[in-house]
Amino acid sequence: MHMRSLLLLASAALLIGAAPAKKKLLTPTDVVTSSPASAWKTIPADDLLVMDLANGGRVVVQLAPRFAPVHVANIRALARANYWDDASVYRVQDNYVAQLGQNESEKPWPAGVQPKPPEEYMRPTKGLAITPLGSPDAYAPNAGFADGWPVGYSPKAGWATLAHCYATVGVGRNLSPDTGTGGELYAIIGNATRHMDRNIAVVGRVIDGIEKLSSLPRGTEALGFYKDKAQYMPIAKLRLASQIAPGERPSYEYMDTGSASFAQYLHIRANRHDDFYIRPAGGVDLCNVQVPVRKKTA
Repeated sequence: MHMRSLLLLASAALLIGAAPAKKKLLTPTDVVTSSPASAWKTIPADDLLVMDLANGGRVVVQLAPRFAPVHVANIRALARANYWDDASVYRVQDNYVAQLGQNESEKPWPAGVQPKPPEEYMRPTKGLAITPLGSPDAYAPNAGFADGWPVGYSPKAGWATLAHCYATVGVGRNLSPDTGTGGELYAIIGNATRHMDRNIAVVGRVIDGIEKLSSLPRGTEALGFYKDKAQYMPIAKLRLASQIAPGERPSYEYMDTGSASFAQYLHIRANRHDDFYIRPAGGVDLCNVQVPVRKKTA
């Protein structure tokens, strides 16, 4: 080979070697794992409802006292009084809900429970710092995130409501004007049921162990109720994390939805352009932006 050809090949190799590496496009997981500690908020132990099932499964619910304060106060009073010690999961409707409680038992309410709470289906937007979703919403004039929660809201009318997304926990009730006490609870185990927004009290969300509910056998009766009590999933214990010894209680934190990290996370959820994606959607559904929650370690 001529010297000139060797020089050309060597030059080409140098040019190829000097080419800048392809920039890695961030994924939502990248944002979560690289976010600073300042982007996270610890969930108070009094806002964690810990349910241990008889089959060994554990389900942890984060409560939302800023959105349904009276219902959440009832739930705390019920937990402290061991109201659910002989309760069960008695309804599992496919692609809809898993429901738990005493199933219309005549068990008396413990002290501190308000039998007829007010409608807490919406709250004023005043006092809420809302991060807009940035995409249209089918169930509210606007949608976004407040205090770590997905919300539909109306700036004009001044209301906000917690959205019925997967793992949302609400209060079972009879026909209006009944508002439910908090003794009967349900968790969404299928597609988001946003048509229920503003019609029922949402009190929290499952942040750990939703699969323990969604994997239960489906009820064969109307609305997913189990046919007989032998099919019920008994609840061994349902209590607040604050009732558990400090060294044994679980602890969690959520990403601050007012943080720069969440803003970046939200943008990428709506504009996926990492290696797998060919065409970014350019928008995102409210319930498809799961607010990151993680278990804290000692």
